[in-house]
Amino acid sequence: MHATPLTFRIAAPSDPDVSNVLALVRSAYRGDASRAGWTTEADLLADERIDHAGVLAKIADPNGVILMAHDETGALASCCELLKRPDGKLAYFGLFAVDPTRQAGGIGRQVLAEAERYAKQVFGVERMEMSVIWTRDELIAWYVRRGYTKTEETRPFPYEHLVNGKALRDDLYFSMLVKDL
Repeated sequence: MHATPLTFRIAAPSDPDVSNVLALVRSAYRGDASRAGWTTEADLLADERIDHAGVLAKIADPNGVILMAHDETGALASCCELLKRPDGKLAYFGLFAVDPTRQAGGIGRQVLAEAERYAKQVFGVERMEMSVIWTRDELIAWYVRRGYTKTEETRPFPYEHLVNGKALRDDLYFSMLVKDL
């Protein structure tokens, strides 16, 4: 498989790509556009995932970054959030989105690897954690193939923080995955 060459950079609050990050995340997680990819939450949730203020808050968090991946044309192909936990040994990986029309082409693997490298080298952490909705077996399996372990820990789903929509199920919660870096 030919890997798409990617350029990585950190989003800034004044970055014109903030709107592109918002559009990418919404298209990759929920709604009709997400069905173009191999994984989606559209059967679980009918909302917008995050709003502009939410993206800006993540960018402005002094303990975190939004890592953006641009392809050779300069188009935003993927993004993720990295958040250094207070203990200094753990980073949270989230808000991971790959353009649905470009999923299953190696972009996700490259971005995950760069996120792990960044967390280890820049944040100086020893482990990465993430939360995945428990019903997303295909996604959990993808992370397990990349060295993550599904733990017994679960966390509640934030029904109260849905953005302009609703949950389509009332039994959602997060499974936690971890990996030593």
